Amino acid sequence: MHRPAIMGIAGRSGAGKTTLIVRLLPELRRRGLRVSTIKHAHHGFDIDRPGKDSHRHRTAGAHEVMLASGDRWALLHERDDEPEAALPDLIARMAPADLILVEGFRGSLPVAIEIHRPAAGLDLLWPDNPAIVAVATDARPGQPPHLPTGLARLDLADIPALADFVMAHARPCPAPCPTDAS
Repeated sequence: MHRPAIMGIAGRSGAGKTTLIVRLLPELRRRGLRVSTIKHAHHGFDIDRPGKDSHRHRTAGAHEVMLASGDRWALLHERDDEPEAALPDLIARMAPADLILVEGFRGSLPVAIEIHRPAAGLDLLWPDNPAIVAVATDARPGQPPHLPTGLARLDLADIPALADFVMAHARPCPAPCPTDAS
């Protein structure tokens, strides 16, 4: 059986994590991979709106509400007093995939690429995060960031090369995790 691989996309707020994922997805799909994503939201979120039936179900006390149509479905799960779900538990709820790109959860990732834009003037994460194996940057070669041996430097604009790196360095997701990518 095949366990899906995961690759984290890490970086400071505003670095372009979502933009990179959106650019990588078509390239990885073109290569025949079934790719899913997980994004951590630090400030909460809501995909449901007051006045909609599903919102009424949820506010009336439903523990889970599933919205379904012919095109997609979504499951809203209320945590109540439960702790925040761990990355492996969230992955275990997902449909099988070849690769899962994870934005956020940087303390839970086995491997990640950091997005760094020197013009933003923000510190790099890699010195404090051993999961980071590469830094994707828009800086020209020879310009900072200067990285230690063993930490790859990737061109943020070279999507095919970034996809190659993801495919070569993604690691099996932590248990519990789906075990079949069919």
